[in-house]
Amino acid sequence: MELIPVASYARTSQDSRHRDERGVRNQHRINEKTARDQGCVVVATYTDKARSATKGDRERPAFDRLLADLHRGHAFTAGPLRGVVAVADDRLYRRPEDFIRFMSALTSGPGRVYVGRDGLRDPYTKEGLLQGAESLQGAVAEGRMRSRRVQDWHWSRAMDGLPHSGPRPFGWQEDRQSLHPVEAELVRKAIEERIAGASVGEVVREWAALGVTGTRGGRPNPQTVTQIITAPRVCGFRANRGELLMDPETGRPLIGVWQAIVTPGQWEAVCATFSAGSLYMHRGPLSPRLTGRKAGPKYLATGFLRCGAETEGGGVCGQPMGGGKAASRKSPYNYICTAGRGCGRCAISGPLVEEAIARLLFPANGKGKVRLPESMRERWQSGEMGFEEKRRVIGSVFAHLVITPGRKGCHTWDYSRVVPVWKWADRLSSAEPAA
Repeated sequence: MELIPVASYARTSQDSRHRDERGVRNQHRINEKTARDQGCVVVATYTDKARSATKGDRERPAFDRLLADLHRGHAFTAGPLRGVVAVADDRLYRRPEDFIRFMSALTSGPGRVYVGRDGLRDPYTKEGLLQGAESLQGAVAEGRMRSRRVQDWHWSRAMDGLPHSGPRPFGWQEDRQSLHPVEAELVRKAIEERIAGASVGEVVREWAALGVTGTRGGRPNPQTVTQIITAPRVCGFRANRGELLMDPETGRPLIGVWQAIVTPGQWEAVCATFSAGSLYMHRGPLSPRLTGRKAGPKYLATGFLRCGAETEGGGVCGQPMGGGKAASRKSPYNYICTAGRGCGRCAISGPLVEEAIARLLFPANGKGKVRLPESMRERWQSGEMGFEEKRRVIGSVFAHLVITPGRKGCHTWDYSRVVPVWKWADRLSSAEPAA
């Protein structure tokens, strides 16, 4: 009997404290046994470690790659795919949008199967769809309950005046209560200078010159500095989900158990120097946007580009490049490596980058690194494919793209400046430029 070639998908929401990938490894082991028991064989594995499937703004690169391979019907060197195996439906989807995307990919070709712990499921039948919909309904309900429990837990901690449970905030030590002798003084000085009329850029440059990094190793930039100095914690106030918490007995702002860096008056004064949309209370973790909608990238390649300029030490900058408007008819916007966060010595035309990406995804001779469906190429080039879908396609194919510095005096578009780093570097030959 011919075994059915299937893909094994594994996902964990959080990594174990040992970071040994035990959770996803166990899932793949179970998937292999389940596949054998049902007359199937695992020919490709897809793993999303420490990736949530509950929120729509969380990326799952392996899941996107699985869907792309299902639409293609082929897993590169692994060969044809005729199904998927997972330990539970909620490993694959927890949102209706992902359920629809998965079923569309799975049934994009004939004779596909879904392999679960309870046996083979026919995704083309009404019964198969109902089974998937029932598991989706249970996952959605469980996700809502879990989210509410987490929110209640954070609110209770906040009402007790306890600090946030995440990474330590800049300015405090690991206990989140005692002031960090160096960082706290930097925050105090930045607040005083801002109140006196200094720009945030000046503070960023000063911190960069001192070699200051954030609590997770990032370099200072205007947005993070603004968030640090306008956070209510600097004066001892406790906030939760974008709102100051009030003491029910006094009606005054709730005071946390940690040491304050400045006075409430200084915090209010520094907040008054910014527009409302820049403040921590409107841009901090879990805070609602002023517009009521989630902010997203404005430019197609935002988040995918890395600066390839050489540093003074002979290395490569490697910092993300952001998009911004440019005073040029040929290039209305550019992608730039920002000074302070990066070297500040590399910029490239936005339309050039996006055309280079299209050339890499859909080469004219059809002999590129990847073979995407012809229907996808037509939708991309006709404008039928939307902005967010295009970004998902880019994210499913490239790990990132390196932008090399341009040549002085060169007035023509040089597509070779865009060097792709493919998601499947272990299955493809070395990275090549677009041209």
